[in-house]
Amino acid sequence: MKSDKKIAVVDFGGQYAHLIASRIRRLGAYTEILSNEEPLSVYESYAGIILSGGPSSVYEAGAPLLPDGFFKTSVPILGICYGHQLLMKALGGEVVSSNSKEYGPAILEIQNPNSFLSKSLSPKTKVWMSHGDEVVRMPDGFQIVASSDNCRYAFVSNESKKQFGIQFHPEVTHSEEGEVLLRNFVNLCNAGSSWSISQFLEEQISELQKKVPVGKNVFLLVSGGVDSSVAYLLLAKALGKDRVKGLLVDTGFMRKNEVKDLMDNLHHVGFDLTIWDESEIFYQHLKSEFEPERKRRIVGDLFLEAQSKATDSLGLDSEHWLLGQGTIYPDTIESGGTKHSHKIKTHHNRVPQIEKLIEEGKIIEPIADLYKDEVRELGRLLGLPERWIERHPFPGPGLVVRMIASPETKPPVIDFSDLALSKKNAEVKILPILSVGVQGDQRSYAHCAVLNDFSTNWNELDECAVEITNFKKEINRVVFAPGISQFNGSFHYTKLKLDKEHSDILREADAIVNRILYEESIHTSIWQMPVVLVPVGLRANSYGVVLRPVESTEAMTANFYAMDRKILERITKELLALPQISLVLYDLTHKPPGTIEWE
Repeated sequence: MKSDKKIAVVDFGGQYAHLIASRIRRLGAYTEILSNEEPLSVYESYAGIILSGGPSSVYEAGAPLLPDGFFKTSVPILGICYGHQLLMKALGGEVVSSNSKEYGPAILEIQNPNSFLSKSLSPKTKVWMSHGDEVVRMPDGFQIVASSDNCRYAFVSNESKKQFGIQFHPEVTHSEEGEVLLRNFVNLCNAGSSWSISQFLEEQISELQKKVPVGKNVFLLVSGGVDSSVAYLLLAKALGKDRVKGLLVDTGFMRKNEVKDLMDNLHHVGFDLTIWDESEIFYQHLKSEFEPERKRRIVGDLFLEAQSKATDSLGLDSEHWLLGQGTIYPDTIESGGTKHSHKIKTHHNRVPQIEKLIEEGKIIEPIADLYKDEVRELGRLLGLPERWIERHPFPGPGLVVRMIASPETKPPVIDFSDLALSKKNAEVKILPILSVGVQGDQRSYAHCAVLNDFSTNWNELDECAVEITNFKKEINRVVFAPGISQFNGSFHYTKLKLDKEHSDILREADAIVNRILYEESIHTSIWQMPVVLVPVGLRANSYGVVLRPVESTEAMTANFYAMDRKILERITKELLALPQISLVLYDLTHKPPGTIEWE
């Protein structure tokens, strides 16, 4: 697979380093991820170098740098976000903390259409921003290629040295012509076609046969989602069906009728599956927990204990059985899995005990380098039925991360009168609870703003949401309340526990939403739709449900899905008919600054 025409991606810990590599591979060029501390000779052996984004600020002490002489190399360089700022500063430009942080969509206006990298780009094109710092002075020899409203030096170049800096993220699907720009860079580097999913499949089969020698077998933790199903089929193809077993742990936080449906469907495609009911144990350990990171760690540890009990019961000794996981790359990078990355959230398959087993070579993760879109493509190659490939992703911890047990918090006092939304009959309230987000590659745990239903125009709602998260740093999410044209009175907080009673409420709500998605035939237009239970309602002793439908391809970025208002009305009406639900909210937040899940 490797060729002399490969492109290096230097990882500064941005969420998107591996996504850049994935995008370049999709353009047919082989890529490798490097740290920022390789010897100069290593970088010089590549056809091109891309510097990733990252959570650091280039002007801070201890910010990751590159070796002396790096920027004198003749290899073409593309700096993205942090990489752009590092390129500018290293060559004599200036970078400062920006007054207007940019998270989400921005319009890029091309000023030099003749740059190597701006060829074929539209004069105005939508791009994706996620930054709190900005370049305020370019080094000598650079010129502006394009600007956005809030970022003058959004795209700059030194054409003679083939060095380029861009503040936006072309690697995410929400930069509409990002692929054109990346293809221009691949062409500039003369990088040949040297990568595809079918090649990955061949190489991974031979890799797995080496990693799992005859005499050892794999016991795979199966969630029923597309990732673990594809991992199972890949292992079975590489090792033979008789050497792979699946374990499904029923945590008590599964969807309605999920376990029965999984048994029926997975046996159908030849899975050897054991169900292990641990619901009582999970309820016992989680019922009083609320802190998102702690919840995820408990789930990860309990999964391992369940696996250990199941292996003992089934007589599968660790000498002959390795543990398998359907981990994909976003699970690793969001858990702080590269040197400079900032922990957004610990995935249940990245708790310390799991990390230790990985170091000891006792865990097999056959699809850990792939993104969701690539996993689906691989699933098709392996013969997974299309209806299974189309399933919405469901988090390993299940409904645990969709039950917000946050204690009541005093919302910050924020003046929104300086924003354009004040001219639109928009009212804003703040929920008295916290949720997880991601801003500038860093984890945030902040409040959520609630808009009244002041407009049926999704673009107007979107503009308000982006404006609030860009200019009010205490807010990392914005939702609106369908059907509530003005707020009367305040929200009521009712404590929520991670127990059977409350998970049953969420199960019912989730089942209503998913049934309607299928009945209205919009389930394939939506990439994922978390249904979240929050301890806030419009009357005492009741709760709220947040609808979080998103469009995405790889989970690293997402935008909210603009649902037909008649369908939204139908969902809202059926949810409010549940006796314990008095409030329905619809999440308008892109990722970044909000994660897809609320925790």
